[in-house]
Amino acid sequence: MDPVTHTLLGASVGYAVGGRTLGRTAALAGALAAFVPDADIFIRSAADPLVAIEHHRGFSHALAFAPLGAALVAALWCVRARWRAQWGRLWLVCLAAYVSHCLLDAATSYGTQLLWPFTPRRFGWDLISIIDPLFTLTLAAGLAWALTVQRRRPVLAALAVAAAFVVVGGVQHGRAVAAQQRLAAARGHAVDRREVMPTVANNLVWRALYLHRGRIHSDRIRVAWFSPPTVADGWELPEATQADLSAAERHRDRRRSFERFHWLSEGWVARSPSAPSVFGDARYSLSAASFDPVWGIRFAAPGAAAEVEWVNRSRERRVDLAELWREIAGRDERYRPLPGE
Repeated sequence: MDPVTHTLLGASVGYAVGGRTLGRTAALAGALAAFVPDADIFIRSAADPLVAIEHHRGFSHALAFAPLGAALVAALWCVRARWRAQWGRLWLVCLAAYVSHCLLDAATSYGTQLLWPFTPRRFGWDLISIIDPLFTLTLAAGLAWALTVQRRRPVLAALAVAAAFVVVGGVQHGRAVAAQQRLAAARGHAVDRREVMPTVANNLVWRALYLHRGRIHSDRIRVAWFSPPTVADGWELPEATQADLSAAERHRDRRRSFERFHWLSEGWVARSPSAPSVFGDARYSLSAASFDPVWGIRFAAPGAAAEVEWVNRSRERRVDLAELWREIAGRDERYRPLPGE
């Protein structure tokens, strides 16, 4: 999730937990505690660009690390004698806010190592988009009102609405998965694995991937609240595996770069059609009609300092708001009813 939303959620949770005894300091401590997990962005290596990506949403986002992370933030206040008697309450506020960051990131699609060091599994529940203004503004309004009147009730109400929004996302996700299953069955495809992700700022339009006999199929599925799902057919490409590396790429793969990127992408790896040397994360594309990866890796030439180059095109990512609104409103002509409906 974006840092602003994390900060607002942390401040809201902090004020809900400790506002009665700590006042506005609970919101400030919660905001900082919810921001700290993303300090992992400073972990990087010039010789190995995948180090930065591997550690993002890694140990600092683990539930096991949260008590220590919360203690580090609470200690910033406890250097002053007036707060030492409130150490336990401050730590609890920071812990609740820190955990809120971990859980909110896991509710998105990118993947978060919630149970590190017990498992390297990356949890991504696909319940909410990484950017959702309605969710963020709800938190902002509740927090501003609560801090103004110095009462916890408005922030508790905002948290309840935000939680309900995530629950609705879970219901919509289940409906999108069911629609994808019917679509694959109509094509005569057996789904080996799937990923269904919300698009920006809504829970109606979903990016849907599934794997069938070594090929990744991508579609967009619109799940209206009160009418049957519809689908816009997308693209399909062969998945890329270790066996698909060229001899030169295998020779350069000394740091297991492909295996690590495959793990980071949760197995959704395909070569870019426009730049076959780039292995892209098929979950994220600059285009809905064809695969144009937002990020990926390319094996460097022999003698280069790093064996792979991290290809990041995030700044080229543009959301056509008019087109997205047509999809959300059900006015996009690309969408058709599911077969049999």
